[in-house]
Amino acid sequence: MTHRSPFSARSSSLFPAMASAMALAQKDSYACDTLPPARLAGNTSRSPSPQPPPTTSTFPIYDIPSEGTVPREWPLRPDSPPQHSRDLPANVLSQPPARKLCIRHQRIADEGTNLKLQQALDDLPLEERETVNAIWASFSSSPHPRRELILRGILTMCCFSQLSLLTDQLSHLIRIDPLAIFPREVSLKVLTYLDATSLCRAAQVSRRWKGLADDDILWRGICEQHIGTKCKKCGWGLPVLERRRPAVPAPSPSPSPAGGAGSKRKLEDPPTMSALKRQRSESSPSVQPSAHTSALSSPSPMPLPARFDFTPPTSPSPLSLSLPVETTRTRPWKDVYSERLKIERNWRRGRCSVRTLKGHTDGVMCLQFSETLAHPAFPVLITGSYDRTARVWNLETGEEMRCLKGHTRALRALQFDEYKLVTGSMDHTLRVWNWRTGTCIRTLEGHTEGVICLNFDSTVLASGSVDTTVKVWNFRTGECFTLRGHRDWVNAVLLWDAGAPTTVPVDASAAPQVAPGKMLFSASDDGSVRLWDLALRTCVRQFAGHVGQVQSLRLLALDVAHGGNAEQPPREHPGFAAILRAAADAAGEGAAVGHGEEQPQPQPRPLLVSGSLDNTIKLWDVDTGKVVRTLFGHIEGVWAVACDTMRLVSGSHDRTIKVWSRDDGRCVSTLVGHTGAVTCLALGEDKIVSGSDDGDVRIWSFCV
Repeated sequence: MTHRSPFSARSSSLFPAMASAMALAQKDSYACDTLPPARLAGNTSRSPSPQPPPTTSTFPIYDIPSEGTVPREWPLRPDSPPQHSRDLPANVLSQPPARKLCIRHQRIADEGTNLKLQQALDDLPLEERETVNAIWASFSSSPHPRRELILRGILTMCCFSQLSLLTDQLSHLIRIDPLAIFPREVSLKVLTYLDATSLCRAAQVSRRWKGLADDDILWRGICEQHIGTKCKKCGWGLPVLERRRPAVPAPSPSPSPAGGAGSKRKLEDPPTMSALKRQRSESSPSVQPSAHTSALSSPSPMPLPARFDFTPPTSPSPLSLSLPVETTRTRPWKDVYSERLKIERNWRRGRCSVRTLKGHTDGVMCLQFSETLAHPAFPVLITGSYDRTARVWNLETGEEMRCLKGHTRALRALQFDEYKLVTGSMDHTLRVWNWRTGTCIRTLEGHTEGVICLNFDSTVLASGSVDTTVKVWNFRTGECFTLRGHRDWVNAVLLWDAGAPTTVPVDASAAPQVAPGKMLFSASDDGSVRLWDLALRTCVRQFAGHVGQVQSLRLLALDVAHGGNAEQPPREHPGFAAILRAAADAAGEGAAVGHGEEQPQPQPRPLLVSGSLDNTIKLWDVDTGKVVRTLFGHIEGVWAVACDTMRLVSGSHDRTIKVWSRDDGRCVSTLVGHTGAVTCLALGEDKIVSGSDDGDVRIWSFCV
């Protein structure tokens, strides 16, 4: 089957139509001055046929220059305005007008496509060359509507072989590399809308794409979206791992590449991700030195023993320091993100390595570790056991650094900060230690039965006992008062600073009191959880729902920041009236409580997490006292719970540890290995430390 083409040897009949098309093109303004067609071969033609001089029906073309340049021998366009040659110099007559090319024809000029067409045209006889050249010239001078009409007609004449050729050519010609066309700044702005997976795929396209997709600014933005919080778009959150960002030596002190967008952050630069960094510990906030010193609060760090001989470096005056030499650089943000993504995937898949610390001769009942202490440089773990000792461990090496002895019965609770360690024992006492030296500083007596739990912050220490009471010890005044209400053992206490007004002064001469807004949660074997206002010394709320003994409490922080007036708590706060009353008395105002015009709007509050021997974990709304969610999964009682901004973990009497999704309450993984009940645990960004009745301390590290 053959098609008779209108462009046959009798092409002379088409010239009038071509002329009219060219005239129409002169009237229509076309945005793209397309490249002229290939010229007829001259004396250098490889065609064996004789080469007469070009006729008026041909459209000569000269070598295509690179983008941004104009050839010196470009002919005048047909639509150029007429000029008198006698009015212009001879060199000006040979200069072509400025050409405006679209993106595709600019690329053709750069790739030299017309040179290939020129070679193919030179291989044709003269008559065929003239015909092809005329067709190209007619199409080039046509406006867009006529071009589309010509193309439709050509497509109807094509066989499958020609259509296949068109498909192969178009698949390449239709592609445009936007990052090769855009300026670097625009390309980086476009890439900011991609997620991490898309950026990694973009880096595999070409070297240019890789240089843009690996830009440090892009990955810093992705780290800010994910590290330390959960991304609102993808729902993923990555651990901070503040101690896992060491500097790497630079290959040379040469300056960074031009532009600086891909250069590495220097160590001398001030930190730019302070919002992503947090000083974490598995307990309540550490005690800070107070202006009101007492026997329980050390105004300065205690001397270090020989084994902990880590002298803080002196800080010379900045004026005496020489200018830093940029010989080191921090790691790229892409590497920072990749490391944390690997750890987060290990968390979700339950992939971890396990180390066992042996030393206790009886069940481990309490533990805490900290990786943010200034000194010593290594992370510290302290455990308490039924063997009546507290042991200090190097969490990195697993080496036991010190064994604290003094209690006459089992240790059930402990908490430490940079200066001191407080332990509670079944011998009815609490002891304050210098854990660096192993010296007992003071013994607190007041409970009539064993001490099971404790929690302290910078101002008060709370302890719960078998005698069903909670005692609160004031660090500033030395006062101790008792909270009564539980009917059975008090297994957990948790301090909560709900936000006291900063306008309330602390007067040492006034009657001993706790600052307004200081709250305390307590859990008991009677199955209840109580919320106490320590300023009023009364119970303001009960959380009822567990049918077994409540063993552990934690506060789960929400992603939504508290809004409203920072000076006042929300109206639903249990101590709302007391806080406003104290603020009004301090300011000398008699304003009615709770009726101001600038009352803050209710904001989301932290959730209370409780673990009970009824095999469940409950999340409570602090404002209403109602259960938000109940987690089922353990087949025996839950002894311990821990949580952070990413996840929640629990240890049970069934000898397992479960990792839960904080958002939907789904069990992500189950860790098995202990041969006794898991009685205590602590959660870090890349590890879980657990203690058991079998006497072992296990470290579940997800950095594998």
